[in-house]
Amino acid sequence: MNVPPIVSPQEWEAARRHLLVKEKELTRAHDALAAERRRMPRMAVEKEYAFEGPKGPVTLLDLFEGRRQLIVYRFFFEPGVGGWPESGCTGCSMMADQVAHLAHLNSRDTTFAYASRAPQPDIERLKRRMGWDIPWYTITDDFDADFGVDEWHGTNVFLRDGDRVFRTYFVNNRGDEALGSTWSHLDLTALGRQEEWEDSPEGYPQNPPYKWWRLHDEYGSEAGRWEQQVDEALPLIDEHARRSAGE
Repeated sequence: MNVPPIVSPQEWEAARRHLLVKEKELTRAHDALAAERRRMPRMAVEKEYAFEGPKGPVTLLDLFEGRRQLIVYRFFFEPGVGGWPESGCTGCSMMADQVAHLAHLNSRDTTFAYASRAPQPDIERLKRRMGWDIPWYTITDDFDADFGVDEWHGTNVFLRDGDRVFRTYFVNNRGDEALGSTWSHLDLTALGRQEEWEDSPEGYPQNPPYKWWRLHDEYGSEAGRWEQQVDEALPLIDEHARRSAGE
């Protein structure tokens, strides 16, 4: 194996800082791409789609659970998929293991859900086995074919305006690999992370970063402990940000 050289701590730090320049460029490019994504045109969803949920039939609008945004990942779990009926697609399952606690997405007015063609009893059995707590619906019509996920996995993003639903983004293939964190999912949405530093169109919902964060069981409280800690730490955070920008 051709391994990199062993160097002194000073040389290692110099190499790290050299790479850090490129990493910061990549981060800024990612932010710019997310800003462009928030300006993507929207496609009206005119067709009514039907799913089966744990409590019976539901519509695409129901999948929002009253929130403004919806992210739907097409999970391959159905007859014909390897492992059926005991398990689903290995790659989809690996991704499910990486999904962050949904309370954080929900607090940003965003719902995350899975859709498969497996019947609900099979879905519930797999969720229990794997310890997943993600809303999961059975596709009963042409939703998968209409939204590019009938033959391959993919993530569709929707925005609700009253009872009207719009498709705002879609990603698949290796684009799905980076998903799982609260941030990666929010960056796909039309409204983004909804923080003041983001380059978003005028009028988009935004508030200070950090201050909306909570422990996942504290959302809904008037002021979580994290917000109180941030108020005390903001001067230090601002100073650190200025120093980081200069690196």
